[in-house]
Amino acid sequence: MSRRTDQPTTLTPAVLRDWPLPAGAQSKYARGQILVIGGARKAPGGALLAGTAALRVGAGRLTLGVGESVAVPLAVAVPEAGVVGLSETPAGAVRGGDLGRVAGELDAADAVVLGSGLDDADEARGMVALLPHVLGSSTALLLDAFALGALAGLGADFRPATELVLTPNLTEAGLLLGHDIENHEADIERIAVRFRATVSCQGVIAAPTGQRWLVGTGQGGLGMSGSGDVLAGAIGGLLARGAPPEQAACWGTYLHAAAGDRLNARVGPTGYLARELLPELPALLAELGQQA
Repeated sequence: MSRRTDQPTTLTPAVLRDWPLPAGAQSKYARGQILVIGGARKAPGGALLAGTAALRVGAGRLTLGVGESVAVPLAVAVPEAGVVGLSETPAGAVRGGDLGRVAGELDAADAVVLGSGLDDADEARGMVALLPHVLGSSTALLLDAFALGALAGLGADFRPATELVLTPNLTEAGLLLGHDIENHEADIERIAVRFRATVSCQGVIAAPTGQRWLVGTGQGGLGMSGSGDVLAGAIGGLLARGAPPEQAACWGTYLHAAAGDRLNARVGPTGYLARELLPELPALLAELGQQA
């Protein structure tokens, strides 16, 4: 599924069934360890949604690295997770230089999701700049939200020795590209090539090889608070399970969109909540014949 083609591949259940996810792991460690870093005081729910999504797609062990003022409430809200409190600025932003508290998790994790619930651009930039020096050599990295704005500022200086996935919205994609998105498919491919990353942006997935995929499902109800955190967590969870970046991005994007379709039919085209996407994910995986 990684060869270069001029035409994008439309992701359908049949295509995904022919591209099965890694399976067969029997322990939580073998199913994949994931670390989600985010959760500032003003937005702790972003880390909660991303981490829960990772578990819902089959990751085995979750750690949340969040602002210390919200660590205990999140530990209660997500009892399945280990939670590490990170130091904060007076305004409640997670400090960018405090990754030492999760050094062991960064080294052991199969995948790291950074950005969900971060709210300070300068602190996020410090964190992103530090990551290549502290990540495990085989740890996949996904950047979302404020971490993407930080990446745009670092440019060519950011070259982690690991697999990189980006999940921008259209505004963040414009920041990465340096101008507003004009041709969706072509511009997302340009971002993938520029940052040597797999990119998922509103139904378009692009690999740095130039291959593209389209998700022909999903609708406007997904444009709400927290939806992007669910997407980032779902892709991150699949990365932790051992899926390569292109496969994780394609499967995660499809599952996110298909969950939206189900809620569209059951609740209505708008008004459902991001947390309601979460229980749809394992059901969709089961229907596609997949298990952790």
